[in-house]
Amino acid sequence: QVQLVASGGGLVQPGGSLILSCAASGFSLDYYAIGWFRQAPGKEREGVSCIRTSDGSLYYEDSVQGRFTIARDNAKNTMYLQMNSLKPEDTAVYYCAAGRFCTGGVDSELVDYGMDYWGKGTLVTVSS
Repeated sequence: QVQLVASGGGLVQPGGSLILSCAASGFSLDYYAIGWFRQAPGKEREGVSCIRTSDGSLYYEDSVQGRFTIARDNAKNTMYLQMNSLKPEDTAVYYCAAGRFCTGGVDSELVDYGMDYWGKGTLVTVSS
């Protein structure tokens, strides 16, 4: 049974921190590109961060660069997203994903169409 389960979401005050976890089962994250995506109210899903499988390069959406950190623990078959200095505009449902690739185009932008496995998401609300 191939499955990704995201957890760790909740209500956080602006400037606070939160760590999201995503446990994989039925397959190994070692051999896949992994990424975090989010969908804010009234908006389309966008890429947040990913680790490319080919060379292990890290990619971040501009608005989270310097605040968020993506990581993988192969021993636990789990991926993480550490979020610091959270802003109200970070409020969204966050999805973890794994697949063939996570970047595309001439600028190597974050894309979702190379992802094959998706978690159901966890809600992060940043509000005072």
